[in-house]
Amino acid sequence: MHRIFQEYPELFSRVSEVLGVDLPHPTSVEALPTDLTEARPVERRVDTLLRFETAADGGFLVAVEAQGRKDPAKPGSWAYYCAYLHEKYGLPPLLLVVCQDRATAEWASRPVRIGPRGWPTLTLRPLVAGPHNMPVISDAVEARKDLALATLSAITHACDPEVGVILKALSTALRDMPEDLVNPVVEFTAQGLGNRPAAHIWRNLVAVDLSFYTSPLSDGIRAESRAEDILFVLEKRGVTIPDDVRERVNGCEDPEIMRSWLARALTAATAEEIFGDA
Repeated sequence: MHRIFQEYPELFSRVSEVLGVDLPHPTSVEALPTDLTEARPVERRVDTLLRFETAADGGFLVAVEAQGRKDPAKPGSWAYYCAYLHEKYGLPPLLLVVCQDRATAEWASRPVRIGPRGWPTLTLRPLVAGPHNMPVISDAVEARKDLALATLSAITHACDPEVGVILKALSTALRDMPEDLVNPVVEFTAQGLGNRPAAHIWRNLVAVDLSFYTSPLSDGIRAESRAEDILFVLEKRGVTIPDDVRERVNGCEDPEIMRSWLARALTAATAEEIFGDA
């Protein structure tokens, strides 16, 4: 049923006309190798893959991708992921793309049609979560009801001017909560905000609102925040900060030592004096 097309490749154009599919008229045809096996190992990783069981039809898969910017190469990779997952698990895959800015979310939301314009073979339709459709949870009571959703709200609104209100509601909601609930929220929020200005707000909130809570991450957040405060005070006072002083301040993780450095930074004539070295 297929070899006739190898012998008469131009036959496809006549078949498409008979079937009423409007395709561009080819100027030449070439038979390509039929072996689709990868010639060399290609690493392809989806960010997160979940399998959901359901009572009705056996369940489905959810592939979660974090997308920070527009990437013309991504739709092809996403289509490959979905086709591969369907073949491997025999379950319908759903692609969820999480974005932090509206432009990227709008780009990721557009259906991608793969195939000739007249008859797309595949249509990729990602489900997108971003600042355009995730709720703004600015009330601590609401945040406490669903910490995971409140965390995602903070992450997806990282570039929002009102993100400080969202983060404050989240940090307030975490007060007096068990450590096993606080730890992942603090960690995922810090990681999700990345190096955006909102990350500095979150570090300060953790240091103040969650001063009772200790973990390697929270201690690191507090240390980083205190280091920024020390350098900020020196800079505002017009004190020159040599690179070795800046490196020593940023590398310190002892809160008591850093507290003494901050106190000395208020009056020190030189940056080196904050250390109080003999």
